[in-house]
Amino acid sequence: MTKKKPEELRSHRWFGVRDLRSFGHRSRTAQMGYDRSDYAGKPVIAIINTWSDINHCHTHFRQRAEEVKRGVWQAGGFRWRCRRWGSPRPCRSPPP
Repeated sequence: MTKKKPEELRSHRWFGVRDLRSFGHRSRTAQMGYDRSDYAGKPVIAIINTWSDINHCHTHFRQRAEEVKRGVWQAGGFRWRCRRWGSPRPCRSPPP
């Protein structure tokens, strides 16, 4: 597999283009404490995690997401962690 140039990465459309939309992405990323050098020219990888204290079935995802995050950093990427609500069985209504 050949390495893509930074301009060929899909994340370049989010962060590298000089337009208002990219400005919004860059400014929100800066508000979270990241510097431009953290993501510029790197693939941005989303890590979707359904871990929560209330969902006992997904307790192992917390550690797994941290392991994936470290792997993305080690491979030269920028991780973007996102939460997804996983509805645990005790919180669901019984079927009719």
